[in-house]
Amino acid sequence: MTTTLAVTCVPDSQADLRGCDFSGADLRGADFTGADLRGADFSGADLFQTNLSATNLEGANLTRANLRGAYLGRANLTDANFTDANFARTDLRGANFTRANLTRANLRGAYLSNIDLRDADLTDADLRYAKLTGADLTGADLTGADLYGVIGYP
Repeated sequence: MTTTLAVTCVPDSQADLRGCDFSGADLRGADFTGADLRGADFSGADLFQTNLSATNLEGANLTRANLRGAYLGRANLTDANFTDANFARTDLRGANFTRANLTRANLRGAYLSNIDLRDADLTDADLRYAKLTGADLTGADLTGADLYGVIGYP
């Protein structure tokens, strides 16, 4: 069952939404720019074309979340869980995914330029046709990842 939420942002775009439960919510097109979402639960949420630029999602749970077409530029995604998340054609330029769990994530055609994937778990991730120019993959686990057609792979 999908829940529709009305999201009101604070005028200075610095909303404090730490630990909030958005699991299963329909948040398509929402604007969370600059929000503090540390530890928030977005598991199974629909974040299609949502603006999450410059947000802090450290330690957040986004398992099975639909992030297709979302914008996460300059977002802090350190230690976040994106198992089975859908990032197809998503703009992630400049995002920090240090130690993030991206197991089985769909990153097909995503813009991953200049992102930090140090020590991230990309086991069985779909990275076909993703743009990885300038990405830092130091210590990342790419076991079983599909890298067909990747652009800019180091």
